[in-house]
Amino acid sequence: MLWYVNRGTGVVLLVVFTLTTVLGVLAMGRSTSVWWPRFVTQGLHRTLSALSVLLLLGHASVAVVDEFVDIRWWQVVVPFGGTYQPLWLGLGAVSLDLTALVVATSLARRWVAHRVWFRVHLTAYLAWLLGAVHGIGIGTDTSRSWLAVTNVACLGLVAVVVTARGVAVARGLRARRLRSGGGHADEPGAGAWPWPQGETS
Repeated sequence: MLWYVNRGTGVVLLVVFTLTTVLGVLAMGRSTSVWWPRFVTQGLHRTLSALSVLLLLGHASVAVVDEFVDIRWWQVVVPFGGTYQPLWLGLGAVSLDLTALVVATSLARRWVAHRVWFRVHLTAYLAWLLGAVHGIGIGTDTSRSWLAVTNVACLGLVAVVVTARGVAVARGLRARRLRSGGGHADEPGAGAWPWPQGETS
């Protein structure tokens, strides 16, 4: 029974964490719409982020309590120290640790410099990727068609959004360089930090 709960929370976590990541990328954009203002994206991002953390804690707790495999409590936070599927379990532990770091800096944001907070916050994307790879590698039912489609859809969605955001940033940086004294787009040193400095999550 606990094994099904563990796998279920893992799959739901992947979907919710994917949506959180996508909204995080979208929230960094400056574009707004009358029908979908930026604060709505940011609000959904925060809500799904909190849900992702709760699901992650539940998923890790069930993995420890479940006796189907031998996973000790410290193995979910100390990377690559387990005996069961050490590589895949270790990736999950790194994902959890990075998520905990992001949460900690977000809770202490008023005391953390924005640039530091922002750079730490970017590790959430790595946490998502490692978590996805962890689920694919450690899952005994990964080959099932519905789960394979879910994994591909989540990976593909984030890849598309991140690529689109990267293209937008590159275009914006090029425009800033061209506006800064009429310099060429390939001149080094021109332009500013390409990410917005306001609140993004």
